[in-house]
Amino acid sequence: MSRIGKKPVEIPSGVEITIDGQTVTAKGPLGTESVTVRPEIAVKVEDNHIILSKVGTTRETDALYGLSRTLVANAVHGVKEGFEKKLEIQGVGYRANMEGKNLNLALGYSHPVIVEPPAGITITVEANTKISVKGSNKQTVGDIAAFIRSKRPPEVYKGKGIRYEGEHIRRKAGKAGKK
Repeated sequence: MSRIGKKPVEIPSGVEITIDGQTVTAKGPLGTESVTVRPEIAVKVEDNHIILSKVGTTRETDALYGLSRTLVANAVHGVKEGFEKKLEIQGVGYRANMEGKNLNLALGYSHPVIVEPPAGITITVEANTKISVKGSNKQTVGDIAAFIRSKRPPEVYKGKGIRYEGEHIRRKAGKAGKK
């Protein structure tokens, strides 16, 4: 039984919730997000809270219960405050800068790597080595951050590459060399 699914989702001030069948739409200052909930889960709004309940009692329904609640909570949080992922670039000559809306990365290749953000996502660069990805959809923000990181993931010998802020890279010793 999901304990997360039982917890009601509080609707903050400035966020409008509309329920149309199985689709929950949250509209707030940072945009609009909609989540389609499976038919095994019932959704209703009571006293400034979104309450989800199970229709059946199968294992699959139990699993979907907590997932659905988390997806709805993420949509509400995203339109109110938004989500952000920060990346760091390490390595000699590796840098990032913005060209209009596009992110231009110099990562040691013979060509620059251009990343074009999708609608609803903003990318900013601070100090040539810090990248910030912001948006109202948690999954899209994570996907874009992972896409940027995949262009030059951190390597294990020197730690060069793009990493998430605070990510720890386990380093290898390398060759022992002559003695």
